[in-house]
Amino acid sequence: MDQNPYRRKPSPISTTTTGGSNPLPTSELLPMKFLSFGTLKLTRTFTTCLILFSVLLAFSMIFHHHPSDPNRVMGFAEARVLDGRDYSNATATNDSNDSDRLLGGLLATGFDEATCLSRYQSSLYRKPSPYKPSPYLLSKLRSYETLHKRCGPGTEPYKKALTQLDQDHIDNNGECKYVVWVSFSGLGNRILSLASVFLYALLTDRVLLVDRGKDMEDLFCEPFPDMSWLLPLDFPLTSQFDGLNQDSSRCYGHMLKNHVVDNDKTLSHLYLHLVHDYGDHDKMFFCQGDQTFIGKVPWLVVKTDNYFVPSLWLIPGFDEELDKLFPQKETVFHHLGRYLFHPTNQVWGLVTRYYEAYLSQADEKIGIQVRVFDVGAGPFQHVMDQISSCTRKEKLLPEVDTVIERSHRLKTPRKHKAVLVTSLNSGYSENLKSMYWEYPTLTGEIIGVHQPSQEGYQQTEKKMHNGKALAEMYLLSMTDSLVTSAWSTFGYVAQGLGGLKPWILYKPENRTAPDPACGRAMSMEPCFHAPPFYDCKAKTGVDTGKLVPHVRHCEDMSWGLKLV
Repeated sequence: MDQNPYRRKPSPISTTTTGGSNPLPTSELLPMKFLSFGTLKLTRTFTTCLILFSVLLAFSMIFHHHPSDPNRVMGFAEARVLDGRDYSNATATNDSNDSDRLLGGLLATGFDEATCLSRYQSSLYRKPSPYKPSPYLLSKLRSYETLHKRCGPGTEPYKKALTQLDQDHIDNNGECKYVVWVSFSGLGNRILSLASVFLYALLTDRVLLVDRGKDMEDLFCEPFPDMSWLLPLDFPLTSQFDGLNQDSSRCYGHMLKNHVVDNDKTLSHLYLHLVHDYGDHDKMFFCQGDQTFIGKVPWLVVKTDNYFVPSLWLIPGFDEELDKLFPQKETVFHHLGRYLFHPTNQVWGLVTRYYEAYLSQADEKIGIQVRVFDVGAGPFQHVMDQISSCTRKEKLLPEVDTVIERSHRLKTPRKHKAVLVTSLNSGYSENLKSMYWEYPTLTGEIIGVHQPSQEGYQQTEKKMHNGKALAEMYLLSMTDSLVTSAWSTFGYVAQGLGGLKPWILYKPENRTAPDPACGRAMSMEPCFHAPPFYDCKAKTGVDTGKLVPHVRHCEDMSWGLKLV
């Protein structure tokens, strides 16, 4: 027996007849050999052509996707075609649709893409926004970028403007004016306040400069081409930032209160205290007459933890310009947030790795952002009851089937929902995870519950804590439906970036779940928590939530204001 199974077998073409008795004459054998050789050659040629054709067809399909192909790289938030691929090159396959890649024209071209992957990759993880920026806004942003490049740090106009800081008053303004945003408060507050100050810069033709604080340059890429938005480390007033308050000598409210504002003189710089604890004199910032004086000052330093955009709409000198910039009033932060805030590569890695590992394969993604203001160690049962009541009543999550035998009768294809929970406490996600593990759902849906981090308590000054927080804001913004907590700026940022109208979990009182547990937001805009209630013309108190139809009181904070 042949012990080598791979030994070459004898040729099936024999030189004998099938009976095996008499050999064929040579004259009959030669035509058969030539026929056999020709057939074999033809077969090899045909096989080679077939292989080459298959390779060419494959390359054609790879590089020439039809626009209707659902698996091409561009498109919906799941970005499933990117599974397991190198994301550093993801944008290269998306050049055929610059409108999506550039967010409808919000983003400028010309950046080094490798230094900030999130800038052009974010569109791969969300459905295209139904809210398009106005042509006027796009033109204004391009004009601002030109101004920022001409007047930014290190330029001649900037150097000349710095010399004015040594003077109490100036005789004439220089070529450029500036507004300096001071890094202050938690990350959600910082993002919202910075967007507000940037809008103010757009309205007043000022250059925005950002105090880098503890971690701003570690969290965000540069948003403007060819010029940094970061305040230089040698800026003369930086050492004073921590001590700025309502009693500072250059605080506008303090100066008004003490009657030392001289309208005939122009100050070299001015401090604007717009923090939640500001007083009535500080709030005069929102009056048109005061803006006339403030507008002459070349250097403004602003400290705020508020999203004060709604009250800018109540200033007569700004309202017409704002109407042209944002015909859809509720899109202010949606557009400015996506324009300004691009996570650095380190933070973007946290976002994409988690998304691909836990969210990308789901048929639907539900975000639940839990922020508890109660004192004491959680999780709290009344908060868990509120989450369950809201998600079931609004049909965001299915009820479970305690009669397990019934689940075997379900024959319809099972839908997979991924639930992303963000909270300082892991108890709420663990409760949901256990429930959907121990019992099947009445609908037959498969529910996966995921929580990226559980930090225990807010750690504002820690870089990694803030990096994870920013990543979670972005992950929440990539969901299809969102539940947020009342009063939480963390949730405001997520809903604005994602263009989502969330269901808001109302703030519990006396550790009791409210009824109803939640309500749908009027718009995706954040709430201004500490607005002024003053009529600048009448010089009297007024309900500023009833002056114009597009500025109303917030659903989660009755005295707050938001755009709708």
